Amino acid sequence: MANQSRRDFFKTAGLLGAGAAGLKPKNAHAVPKNVLSDDRMGVLVDTTVCIGCRRCEYACKKAHDLPAGNMESYDDRSVFENMRRPDDKALTVVNEYPSATNPEIPTNVKIQCMHCDHPACVSACIVGAFSKDASGSVVWDGSKCIGCRYCMVACPFQIPAFEYGKAIQPEIRKCDFCINRTKEGLPPACVEICPVEAITYGRRYELVKLAHQKIDKNPDRYINYVYGEKEVGGTSWMYLAGQDFSKLDFPAVGEHPAPGATESLQHAIFAYFVPPALLFSLLGGIMWINRKTEDEE
Repeated sequence: MANQSRRDFFKTAGLLGAGAAGLKPKNAHAVPKNVLSDDRMGVLVDTTVCIGCRRCEYACKKAHDLPAGNMESYDDRSVFENMRRPDDKALTVVNEYPSATNPEIPTNVKIQCMHCDHPACVSACIVGAFSKDASGSVVWDGSKCIGCRYCMVACPFQIPAFEYGKAIQPEIRKCDFCINRTKEGLPPACVEICPVEAITYGRRYELVKLAHQKIDKNPDRYINYVYGEKEVGGTSWMYLAGQDFSKLDFPAVGEHPAPGATESLQHAIFAYFVPPALLFSLLGGIMWINRKTEDEE
């Protein structure tokens, strides 16, 4: 009787396992959302105009419920003594660099998530917690995230930050392109507060045209290059500068989309996995059969 029960169980288990193995990849693992709309939005940052007031940092923190302090504290320029990176407490920061033409007028550079057209973080995330919205925003969904932090490794711009100091429900933090504001027809908080209009928000394809028009009209002011137009397949945030971008700590990432190195590997890991509920059912059944056999013996 015990042998028959065991045989019947494994026959059923075999059928279930075969069914799981027969699942198509698109049904077996999380498929990331990556919508690349022709009308996606973007931002053009003119580093020759930015004055380093850091009001964008203040507005960003306020918009994302991060401790912002008072606006006057952002007048402290001693922060420019060291290069800073966005982290879980500051989703955008401004750094200062010596000017190539006038040492008394430094170049200030705002950095944040670039919102790539083909995001490495979206490709690397095995559970679909990152997605590219039709608006151009690359956003993170905490209800799906498992904390693997592959996104941090995959990002060619080293942007996603993990809340290491938070013991309960730590999050991945990065600029979300103020998606809650833009859905209501408002510009990103940093764009709205900029006092010198160094940041222009609009349709990405229109901003590309605007960038090249600025370069053509002011060849002495700008180098003939738009950073982000083609980097890693294109980004939603693009930059103009008066000197080589390598001197402003912009990484040389090439024009090929970054996901090429991560997508096939990460998603293949879970392409044919046995769903956890089925796996635990199989293991529980095996334990029950063995326990029953031992009791009968």
